[in-house]
Amino acid sequence: MKKLITSLFSIFIISALNSSDLSAGTHEDHPADYPSGQELKLTATTTAATRLFGTKDDLTSVIMVLPKGSVVEITGTDTTYYRVIFEDYEGFILRRHAKPDEPAVVTKPPVVKAEPVIREPEPLEVQQRQQGSRFSYLEQKYGSQMASRMAAGKIWKGMTSEMVSDTWGTPQKINRVVSGNTVKEEWIYKNTWLYIEDDVLREWGPVKQ
Repeated sequence: MKKLITSLFSIFIISALNSSDLSAGTHEDHPADYPSGQELKLTATTTAATRLFGTKDDLTSVIMVLPKGSVVEITGTDTTYYRVIFEDYEGFILRRHAKPDEPAVVTKPPVVKAEPVIREPEPLEVQQRQQGSRFSYLEQKYGSQMASRMAAGKIWKGMTSEMVSDTWGTPQKINRVVSGNTVKEEWIYKNTWLYIEDDVLREWGPVKQ
């Protein structure tokens, strides 16, 4: 009986050691195991001039042509396209026109929580002076009638792109397509997109959230 207990105990010890070895042998490092504050950045270099498409389902949605040797950041991929970021633009390029670079570990700056800033409102006379100065600029440039509408933030079909910019300011993003002698642009603001063709406002609509 004593020998039987000793044998069973030996088998248990050997099994435990084998299980421990097996677990140690199957452990692999994972890209997510980088220290806090670091991330893996994937880039590629274009091997030929290639078009940056706004959407891969529409080959007319060309944002720009990237020269050979351009470095882009890869944010996604499928069998045909890379989803990339180049400067301030995001879109798709053909995989065959780019060669992936060696992955680089990038250290992210620590996130610092900003303290809320409380600003006292400008005195009424200052607000009136600023508004009057803007209206004077628009009136001198476009005339009283248009200046009144633009100062109130109103837009209408037929406005030039310069008038739109003077009314709403610089858009957050511009998607541009050049087709022959026609230039089509989509101006993206916070809640609204504008369609401008050959420097003239044609249409607008809400941005889908």
